[in-house]
Amino acid sequence: MSSPPAYPGIRISGCWALGAEGSSAESLDRLLPPVGAGRSPRKRTTSQCKSEPPLLRTSKRTIYTAGRPPWYNEHGTQSKEAFAIGLGGGSASGKTTVARMIIEALDVPWVVLLSMDSFYKVLTKQQQEQAAHNNFNFDHPDAFDFDLIVSTLKKLKQGKSVKVPIYDFTTHSRKKDWKTLYGANVIIFEGIMAFADKTLLELLDMKIFVDTDSDIRLVRRLRRDISERGRDIEGVIKQYNKFVKPAFDQYIQPTMRVADIVVPRGSGNTVAIDLIVQHVHSQLEERELSVRDKETSRDEFIFYSKRLMRLLIEHALSFLPFQDCVVQTPQGQDYAGKCYAGKQITGVSILRAGETMEPALRAVCKDVRIGTILIQTNQLTGEPELHYLRLPKDISDDHVILMDCTVSTGAAAMMAVRVLLDHDVPEDKIFLLSLLMAEMGVHSVAYAFPRVRIITTAVDKRVNDLFRIIPGIGNFGDRYFGTDAVPDGSDEEEVASTS
Repeated sequence: MSSPPAYPGIRISGCWALGAEGSSAESLDRLLPPVGAGRSPRKRTTSQCKSEPPLLRTSKRTIYTAGRPPWYNEHGTQSKEAFAIGLGGGSASGKTTVARMIIEALDVPWVVLLSMDSFYKVLTKQQQEQAAHNNFNFDHPDAFDFDLIVSTLKKLKQGKSVKVPIYDFTTHSRKKDWKTLYGANVIIFEGIMAFADKTLLELLDMKIFVDTDSDIRLVRRLRRDISERGRDIEGVIKQYNKFVKPAFDQYIQPTMRVADIVVPRGSGNTVAIDLIVQHVHSQLEERELSVRDKETSRDEFIFYSKRLMRLLIEHALSFLPFQDCVVQTPQGQDYAGKCYAGKQITGVSILRAGETMEPALRAVCKDVRIGTILIQTNQLTGEPELHYLRLPKDISDDHVILMDCTVSTGAAAMMAVRVLLDHDVPEDKIFLLSLLMAEMGVHSVAYAFPRVRIITTAVDKRVNDLFRIIPGIGNFGDRYFGTDAVPDGSDEEEVASTS
């Protein structure tokens, strides 16, 4: 192999603040069914409308509200229990709207939204007749299957999948098909009797009561039951006066005293929602410390690092270009979807830490080509130098995933980008992926190469005199490979590549 070309050093002298470019979910959005951008009234005749995808679209990302397969540790058990939020309040108080606002403001990609409406008990024939004439009390605690609610929430907190019934409000019965939910980082459970059971209360990490004026709740209930559930105005008012209002006074309003937070005016109280979101964020940060914790064993560090790499790479692939395509199913039917519009995907790892990301890339990209770059710092000049280069042929036609686990100053990453540019890879086809970056590195790369996509799981504020990211995760290579740190205590990976 011929010697690699010489590249002059890159000196980092400061940081630059840059504006954001485009929407990070643009490509992913094309793969998903269209969902209205504005917040619309609650529309459903069943407890989970199967025609709508289980997701919530925000200006920043797509949030899946049916949960996700959970994270497990190296022993095969759930690493952390999910953070469960209970939302209680009167009928039509705006609980679902508040839940959606919390989910959007949290801006986490995986949540479970669980409605108490799904857990009405199966009615007897006599109760069915009473319900048809608005004479059955659906606002009494006895109307709900609390045993099923408790067992479902317990399993979700443990990260297990659950089957949840689908309740049809037009026929007052459960549908034959049940939906499947999976564990997530956050579970939001909402319902009028969310705080009516002692065992259920013990499962909730935060309890929020949505307090809305009774006249507003009555107007909302009239609009909903008439337009969405096929009821007449006389029947709705009869049911409200006979069951709904007395149940609120007797069973629901008294549960306000067990709430951690009371939200007056429901979804109109943005200040309260912001405070809730701040608290949940602080709780999640306390629970997700395994990679940063210096006491984490090497096995656990490797396990959680691999999970982060897989999530990072799958997210990065959503930025690739897609085009319309049609395939034929085994049943002989045409199916329209999206497929990758480029020629090929190539991964290039910056040695040595970057190569740990290669298995995750291979796991999600079939037949991906891999190249490697070794960049080290000249101890006399302090400048990064290219020591080794191996790239696949015809890389100029590919979308290139450039991988390095940590980026502090950005010097090595910038040199790696320059190498790719010199091999005729277009700047807008380069994706820089890193588990952790310092602000200096982000700004330096973005300023020098504004069309390169930078994708990371976290950005830390500072870099110290030894080019360590602060607070950081330590020397990634030493922790992953089990090697000893260099004597001066600095991160070998960052001294070798200043990134």
